[in-house]
Amino acid sequence: RMKYFTRLRVKRIYEWRGAPIGFNRKLKTSEYGSLSIRVEGFPQTTVIRAGQHILIEGDDDDNPYVARVLRLFADGRGAQKKAVVQWFVRVSEVPPSKLKLLGRSPHPQEVFFYEGRSCEDEVNAESVLRPVQVTNAAQLHSKTHMLTLTKRLNEKNYLLFSQMNLLDGQLSSDEDEEEEEFVPSRKELQSSDEEEEEDEELAAKKSRRSSSSHTKQKTRTPKKTPRKVSVSPVLVQLELHVPKFPAAGQATRSDPSCSSFLSAPLRLHVSAVPESLPCREQEFQDIYSFVESKVLDGTGGCMYVSGVPGTGKTATVQEVMRCLQLAAEQDEIPPFVYVQINGMKMTDPHQAYAQILQKLTGQKATADHAAALLEKRFSNPAPRKETTVLLVDELDLLWTRKQNVMYNLFDWPTRRHARLVVLAIANTMDLPERILINRVASRLGLTRMSFQPYSFKQLQQIVTSRLNKLKAFEDDALQLVSRKVAALSGDARRCLDICRRATEICERSAAGLVGMSHVMEALDEMFSSPYVAAIRSTSTQEQLFLRAVIAEFRRLGLEEATFQQVLVQHQALCRVEGLQPVGVSEGLAVCRRLGACRLLLLEPSRLGVLQRLWLNVSQDDVLFALKAD
Repeated sequence: RMKYFTRLRVKRIYEWRGAPIGFNRKLKTSEYGSLSIRVEGFPQTTVIRAGQHILIEGDDDDNPYVARVLRLFADGRGAQKKAVVQWFVRVSEVPPSKLKLLGRSPHPQEVFFYEGRSCEDEVNAESVLRPVQVTNAAQLHSKTHMLTLTKRLNEKNYLLFSQMNLLDGQLSSDEDEEEEEFVPSRKELQSSDEEEEEDEELAAKKSRRSSSSHTKQKTRTPKKTPRKVSVSPVLVQLELHVPKFPAAGQATRSDPSCSSFLSAPLRLHVSAVPESLPCREQEFQDIYSFVESKVLDGTGGCMYVSGVPGTGKTATVQEVMRCLQLAAEQDEIPPFVYVQINGMKMTDPHQAYAQILQKLTGQKATADHAAALLEKRFSNPAPRKETTVLLVDELDLLWTRKQNVMYNLFDWPTRRHARLVVLAIANTMDLPERILINRVASRLGLTRMSFQPYSFKQLQQIVTSRLNKLKAFEDDALQLVSRKVAALSGDARRCLDICRRATEICERSAAGLVGMSHVMEALDEMFSSPYVAAIRSTSTQEQLFLRAVIAEFRRLGLEEATFQQVLVQHQALCRVEGLQPVGVSEGLAVCRRLGACRLLLLEPSRLGVLQRLWLNVSQDDVLFALKAD
């Protein structure tokens, strides 16, 4: 019988075990010796005690935070359960420049002590997932040299950890296969097919267990910004998961002939953060100087960062903030509060108020109440008030009819006592003027930063820096990819995707370097999807309508528009092409045909000309399919 595995949402119940073992009169907190965790519907209970190592819920469900419990306590009313912990960092969270100080290759499951002033050691007990076993490496591999990496790399103690079962609090049944829990050595890579099947089954169990442990918590662990340990202005290197055993018919990692094709796709993946940001040095310096000056002077301001998708806007700004946070930790600049929100993660623009308030104060409130509290916070003076730096990504998605959300975000930094610096990122250059034309946008005093699309030489440099001296491409092949993408959109992410796919094709064909044929095949796959074929097979009016949709999106700076707005663009394109402009009924028929084949996503037709529509394919695919026209 076929089994289907789904992501289950489990509800955990947290209860204190026994009476309090102490009471702090000054803080009015009660200290407890242990905390029990059980899953609703299961009788088994897991007990957490001081001194145990635990996993704490974070942003990545598959890689939760690792910590050691130091103390368990509750507030005077017993409503909130808290834990004081000692944080650890994983190998993937440590910059390569720090890992080099070890003088050896770290174990993939190695964890290191972390000591940082800005790291909150107090977390909500409801964010604890389960205990883990942290074992000294000397007990597992007697020949292993041991070191611990702290912020200063000055301790000598190396720790490994393996997961424990949440339900019974004991080591899970796959603990007997402890070596298979780690990435194997070169000898283990040449194990039999039976061991490979067992490892795949083990990985599936682990994946299901980690995914089912994700709960809908009211509170979440504070973002661990101090987990970024490096003090140099480079991005943190992420080590992506590599299959533990090679597939049948493939050479092992010990074979040097295939090493480049094993590592190249990982380095070219868009989620892998590079050590540096090439071709954006000037933009980095300008944004850094702007924010640094505001923090030093204790004043407010707003910078509007614009550019087409894939030009490095968000990555550059986030790297600026990481470097500024490190400078604040080293007392080079005054401390500040950093808050980041993303318009794409909100179902309603007014949720921005609630998210900002919660990240600033930890207080939950409705959107209206949060807006009032933020208005008061940024309007009134306060003693020892720190500067707040607010990063608003995907600003164009915070569009509302009255534009009050965007207006407040731009207006708050101008207040005398606000001490607020807003970094707004969007895809459209003149979005503030279009949105706030009736709200006197000129007086807001925006500082602008425009990210131009990458040229083909810059795209070549980006791919080369990702490969990091790894010779995997022929020069002509790399130039072809760069020129193709630069002519279309200048999107670095699209260029990396094509290069990564070309390396996979080359690896499959067992060729030497990635050549022109591999690149052409990758380009055909990337741009010859069923959607592209469907676009090319549409009628002339349907193709004009798609072009009108993209033109209207770019005019609005949004990824959505009403049919009425698109129809104006459609009629204008008809006149340009020398065709008879379509009427409303004919235009609606064209729109519905495109919606029927899922090239467009439409609101219910009862809304008529006011129904909103979205593209169900990327704009690059549409432009590529219609480039001959």
